[in-house]
Amino acid sequence: MKSMAKEKPEDDKHTDRNFCSCDQKTTCKVESILTIDERGQMVLPKDIRERADIKPGDKLALISWEKEGTICCMALMKAENLSGMVKDVLSPLMNDTGA
Repeated sequence: MKSMAKEKPEDDKHTDRNFCSCDQKTTCKVESILTIDERGQMVLPKDIRERADIKPGDKLALISWEKEGTICCMALMKAENLSGMVKDVLSPLMNDTGA
């Protein structure tokens, strides 16, 4: 997944390193095909880990989309980016409800 930086106000709590501005206009592509071994494990290729700045001990969030009770799509993102993404998605909804 390609991350596109966007300008943020000075008071934004996200650092450039932790901020992801992926949206419907962001370019997505198949980076790699992974094989699941008999223990259910997979290897994230080194070049992908390097480009995504994923280091040993980092936590990844698995995001899934479900259709008719079955997961049809999955994505990985650094867990540290998850709270910012949730905030960005929910903030407009909270403003619309008057909360």
